[in-house]
Amino acid sequence: MLVTEIAQIEVKAGQETSFERAVAEALPLIQRAQGCLGARLCRSVERPQRYRLMVDWETVEHHMVTFRESPDFARWRELAGPHFAATPEVEHVSTVLS
Repeated sequence: MLVTEIAQIEVKAGQETSFERAVAEALPLIQRAQGCLGARLCRSVERPQRYRLMVDWETVEHHMVTFRESPDFARWRELAGPHFAATPEVEHVSTVLS
């Protein structure tokens, strides 16, 4: 079953460009993770400091255990974390209709 992680990330004012550069560097770390089927970063049109990182995983465990306990997750946080205005809100969803 495909599971999509949706992380809502609020970025500190004025750090949007730096955050996007950090994620550009870090995205391959996520994309190469075991169980990752794809990842993308979206930016809110109405609230330009709000982003959503959307990652497709084979299972929730691939995200919450395999990736989160890896050195690549630590590096992701090292790159992107300094730009966070607050702790990201993360949830997992599965498609029920398409």
